[in-house]
Amino acid sequence: MAEIVAFLGMGGTIAGTAQSADDNVGYTAAQLGVQNLLQSVPGLTRILGARQALAEQVCQIDSKDLMHADWAALLGRLKHNLARPDVRAVVITHGTDTLEETAYFLSRALAPELLAHKPVVLTCAMRPASSLNPDGPGNLADAATLAVWPGARGVLVVCGGKIHGAAQVQKVHPYRVDAFDSGEAGPLGLVEEGRVRLLADFPRADHGQAAVDVEALQAKGWPRVEILLSHAGAGGGLLRALLREPEGEAPLRGIVVAGTGNGTIHREMDAGLLLAQARGVRVVRVSRCAYGQVVGDAPEAVAFSKYALSAVKARIALMLDIASEA
Repeated sequence: MAEIVAFLGMGGTIAGTAQSADDNVGYTAAQLGVQNLLQSVPGLTRILGARQALAEQVCQIDSKDLMHADWAALLGRLKHNLARPDVRAVVITHGTDTLEETAYFLSRALAPELLAHKPVVLTCAMRPASSLNPDGPGNLADAATLAVWPGARGVLVVCGGKIHGAAQVQKVHPYRVDAFDSGEAGPLGLVEEGRVRLLADFPRADHGQAAVDVEALQAKGWPRVEILLSHAGAGGGLLRALLREPEGEAPLRGIVVAGTGNGTIHREMDAGLLLAQARGVRVVRVSRCAYGQVVGDAPEAVAFSKYALSAVKARIALMLDIASEA
């Protein structure tokens, strides 16, 4: 039985088209199916060797518009494919805008045993498929190379020849094709001329981490967690609006505040957050700095928990933590 590499399409710029080949910003995302994308990859048959490519369109969406239901659909297809003994790896084509969120969610939501010996590789593009110089085919070739590389495992991201881990990767540039960075940790490795050069080990499965019951989450509703940014002149008006819970909105369950510097919070915002916490809303603080994480506890911020994550990933972590406690 031949091994399979499953390619799951989610849309994004990699599948986008514009009316002109020299237009790299005025395109419409998510226009091509993943099967079309595979046909554009030079040497894919050589990369896969005796393995077969299996293409499946999960969503067709601009990733800025991604919803929790799209994550649920993707997670379901990933569980199905990773559980198959003939599937060697899964490659996901995804938009860049929320790729880091999807990667982190999958690293938290998938059962550790599914990732212990198989990789889930997300890739993307910063130029549409119709561009004079599309980067999608090269990124997809690199993702396929990584997917079949001996020892590859865990949730990984490939873009611009660099391999990133799900916990560290962030989009750091709105236009450049090398748009992702892993901060102080640096990339896990590089894909160079069809070969992987590792700079650090692949992530190991955390067998103490429970898989997420996404069906139950969908049924009872994902906990509503919002992100606030502390800044000069920050007040409590936005926070008070969040606490009013307009009709039709789910109750607020958590707040991630991206604090200045070492996770510090403006005194007027801090007062509102204490009120929210007293009402049962979980509050987590992180740093809004591009590098580093909150170290120690500033006297004015000890009342709140802290996560060593970016704000968007801390939101996912808090959401899943709240759901697991319900």
